[in-house]
Amino acid sequence: MNRNDIEKLLTEIRDGSKSVEEVLNILQDFPYTDLGYAKIDNHREIRTGYPEIVYCAGKTTEQVIGIFRLMATKNNNIIGTRAGKEMYEAVREILPEAVWYPEARIISIPCHEMEKPDTAIAVITAGTSDIPVAEEAAVTAELLGNTVVRIYDAGVAGIHRLVDKLPEIRKCRVVIVIAGMEGALASVVGGLVNKPVIAVPTSVGYGASFGGISALLAMLTSCSAGVTVVNIDNGFGAAFSASMINQMK
Repeated sequence: MNRNDIEKLLTEIRDGSKSVEEVLNILQDFPYTDLGYAKIDNHREIRTGYPEIVYCAGKTTEQVIGIFRLMATKNNNIIGTRAGKEMYEAVREILPEAVWYPEARIISIPCHEMEKPDTAIAVITAGTSDIPVAEEAAVTAELLGNTVVRIYDAGVAGIHRLVDKLPEIRKCRVVIVIAGMEGALASVVGGLVNKPVIAVPTSVGYGASFGGISALLAMLTSCSAGVTVVNIDNGFGAAFSASMINQMK
């Protein structure tokens, strides 16, 4: 439920098309529904502009089904991140409209169209191995109502690949840079654009990369102004922040 839904209900009370009791029945699970193993935040979209997004990893398939089933009754677009194919197939049995994004590991159930701004978000990876994290970011941003420009495998080992795409990148309102190894790409991009850069370190790399820690520390200590860093492999977090920036009025 979002602000428009609440406004519609209040208008229907005023116009007499719904009684106070009918509206109270609709709002009885407001602001959350307790499933025992999860408390679904029905109030989230009203407060933040976005509905609650489900982190599926660590949950059982049965728990994910229960959460999706409840959320589907609230007319919210549903996004589940870090989901496996088994979860998707189980969700699809009860919600046939479910959509699976295998590379991003995202399940989506669209309930209504999102209004898109005229501006876009660029998602850039250093290498092909970073694409799974990039797709989590790109698909999340698209599902939150943004246009995404994907630029993959444009790392510093072949900087000309990035330079060729600078005109496209500079047209975007915010840039997500995803890199493992030494994580240098975020600093390079930050020095070439006048837009906010959200850096995502990935766990891609050999032993001394320490599962993404070397990229994380390099990005945190970037000398390029305007670079903000999220957690290792957190494509979702980068996309959420980028979406908020892109949709600011």
